[in-house]
Amino acid sequence: MGGFIMDYKVMKELQKAFNTGVSYMLPAVVAGGVFIALSLATGKPGEGGMETTNQFMKNMLDIGVGAFSVMIPILAGYIAYSIAGKPGLAPGMVLGYIANNPIGEAKVKTGFLGAMLLGVLAGYFVKWCKTWKVNNTIRTLMPIIIIPILSVFTLGMFYIYVISVPIGAAMNWLVNTLSTMQGGSTILLGLIIGAMTAIDMGGPINKTATAFTLALMAEGIYSPNGAHRIAVAIPPLAMAISTIIDRKKYTKEDKDLGMSALFMGLIGITEGAIPFAVKDMKRVLPAIIIGSAVGGALGMINNVEALVPHGGLIILPVVNGKLWYVIAMLIGTLVSVAILHFTKPNLSEEELMK
Repeated sequence: MGGFIMDYKVMKELQKAFNTGVSYMLPAVVAGGVFIALSLATGKPGEGGMETTNQFMKNMLDIGVGAFSVMIPILAGYIAYSIAGKPGLAPGMVLGYIANNPIGEAKVKTGFLGAMLLGVLAGYFVKWCKTWKVNNTIRTLMPIIIIPILSVFTLGMFYIYVISVPIGAAMNWLVNTLSTMQGGSTILLGLIIGAMTAIDMGGPINKTATAFTLALMAEGIYSPNGAHRIAVAIPPLAMAISTIIDRKKYTKEDKDLGMSALFMGLIGITEGAIPFAVKDMKRVLPAIIIGSAVGGALGMINNVEALVPHGGLIILPVVNGKLWYVIAMLIGTLVSVAILHFTKPNLSEEELMK
């Protein structure tokens, strides 16, 4: 019985930490998403994706990218802060930055899932450090010197040598597996590409799908990229529509974020769904993975080809099979919305106002 109570207490603490991380991350998500959406909406398709057409819009895009670059470190930092207090903030942010950027021999990037893990580890590591029995002189040095150095070094090296190595090996295996599937089952390949796109939204699995489709584009094969670019837009679009249709299932903060996610979905920024996934992973992730898999499969079956490495409706002029590109994206989005409708519970009146 005591173990059950302890587990429940830890789960509540983690849920509070994730919600805290999302709350502090939201302004960066919204600001970055709006600036990127506005700048790319006025751009044109190019070999590297959507490109801005003038310096002012390029500057706006850079500001948006800057906001997105701090989004994941803020998430990890405030997860650690919620668990350990102020001393956990800086270590969590540094480790979140490490998770969101290629590092180590294999140049592994784990995205928001890795940042969540490191935020939790940093929080509990710092919380443990705060229990040490030390004299007053050392205690004054703990929060500004000892704890930051010790926690960042210990967990940073643990991440690089223990966590990232198997992830890097797994990503290489995924690329090889996808390569052997090319020319095989069209439906299965579309399902896998779509699911990989949504599972970590900008993390290593998503980036593996991107690398695979880019390699095929270099050989003149564009349909896997079509499936990938359909799936890219589905998570944020699904969350946006779900917040509009099922208003009793989301807080006021979630509904505001839903409008930002809508714009991000239209221009193919998957990360617009990350805050929703962090707050309710067990319901949101399965929903968007299934919807994205369905959209990817429909794109592959109907031979949709995206000729640029970007997603969303913004690239429609450079898509072969425009009708099915839109239909596949719409069906995948509605599948995710339907799953969320039946799995997410309604909130209390008090929760709805948060």
